[in-house]
Amino acid sequence: MVFNSFSFLIFFPAVLLLYRVLPKRARWVMLLAASYWFYMSWQPELIWLILFTTAVSYLCGLGIEKARGKKIRKLLLAVALLSSLSVLFFFKYFNFVCGSALSLLRIFGLELPDFSLNLILPVGISFYTFQTLSYVIDVYREKMPAERHFGYYALYVAFFPQLVAGPIERPENLIPQLKEDHPFSAADSAEGIKLMAVGFFKKVAVADQLSKYVEAVYNGVNSAGSETVNGFTVILATLLFAVQIYCDFSGYTDIAIGCARVMGIRLMQNFNAPYSALSIRDFWRRWHISLTSWFTDYIYIPLGGSRKGRVRQYANIFIVFLVSGIWHGAAWTYIIWGIMHGIYQMAGHITEPWRESLRVRLRIGDNPAYLGLRRFATFGLVTFAWVAFRANSPADMLALYRTLFTGWRGIDIFGSLSSLGLGVTEIITAALSVFVAVMLDRQIALKPRESAQLKLTPGRAVAYIALVWAISSAWIILLSSGGPGSFIYFQF
Repeated sequence: MVFNSFSFLIFFPAVLLLYRVLPKRARWVMLLAASYWFYMSWQPELIWLILFTTAVSYLCGLGIEKARGKKIRKLLLAVALLSSLSVLFFFKYFNFVCGSALSLLRIFGLELPDFSLNLILPVGISFYTFQTLSYVIDVYREKMPAERHFGYYALYVAFFPQLVAGPIERPENLIPQLKEDHPFSAADSAEGIKLMAVGFFKKVAVADQLSKYVEAVYNGVNSAGSETVNGFTVILATLLFAVQIYCDFSGYTDIAIGCARVMGIRLMQNFNAPYSALSIRDFWRRWHISLTSWFTDYIYIPLGGSRKGRVRQYANIFIVFLVSGIWHGAAWTYIIWGIMHGIYQMAGHITEPWRESLRVRLRIGDNPAYLGLRRFATFGLVTFAWVAFRANSPADMLALYRTLFTGWRGIDIFGSLSSLGLGVTEIITAALSVFVAVMLDRQIALKPRESAQLKLTPGRAVAYIALVWAISSAWIILLSSGGPGSFIYFQF
């Protein structure tokens, strides 16, 4: 069951109705059952995985809190980490590691038969695994007490709005909210519905519609005699993918946060205008914020952060982004993407004193042209790395980068657009959709109104009209396109 499906249009109102009519003591039971139903709508046979991970981390958390000796506490922490990470490794990385090892051995002349298991990647396993890890580690660090109520802890792990693609919530934020009573609030309901509407529009009217133009280039890069792949179309498809992945992932996050907000539960912000970042470091403060903060708290700082000298700091940064690439997927393209961002970050840290000295000497300050140049350069670096992220294989990635620099001879721009199916109507529609998504994103999603009094000002009226148009357009497009498309980050 995906958010942009008719089954969810039935599921969520039913859950919301039950949430409002049931007494507080029964709500967690209903939400937990609904969350497991939501998960099982994809892969019912894999429900035991989330139950296993939940039970082991719950019991280890209790044991860590009750244990008196450090050795026992460390042993229980190791059991929790190894059990969760072993499940994640087996289902997500086993075939990748075996395939890579066999390829390496064949380089040295050992002819071995292919070996792989017919494994199904459980939806959202990386997200709920990280949530259980953060809980056990925080209990071990004595940042929070162990949760005694198994039902509330299980709901924290499986809470359906953010179960399969985040944001990655911290236990100290979500568990107390799940226990609280949340009476109906017009302000929360209106804000939640607006966020959901923005998310639906970004996903259905923008991301899904741009995907076909991106696929035409990225899936055809190694096709013999392809007319859709040249330097111009690679740049265009990569720019469109930058918009697609943002609208797809932030669209999911908007819907997830909106669903929870309607119930009075506030999930953390996961995006903050990342393509307006002034540096790569700033980009990662704005993109997938919950994952960035998770890596900072549970990998970067424990490794020593910036406390043990610059060389160690750069090594820690590189490790974090290498792990980030591995987390995103079992493929060398994701690992290369992570390495690229690690190199970006290290280069940014190394050159920062020189760049700051040059800025002072030139007396640039906060000159708008200078800030615009920084934003443009940052977006260019991020987009250049998206090529590796989106490529179907390392061979495709190399072909795309090669075409980007060498595939400009005899280009017919109008012919290239036509080969992608981009006529005047499609270009205008795509441009308007992206423009509306940007306006909705900035004016509504990024600036939530906290007032309990809802007043219909002219500006608010325009916003509501835009939302109605967005919802109507999104669902009309959905109906005409033959069905809902899955979210990109479901595969992670």
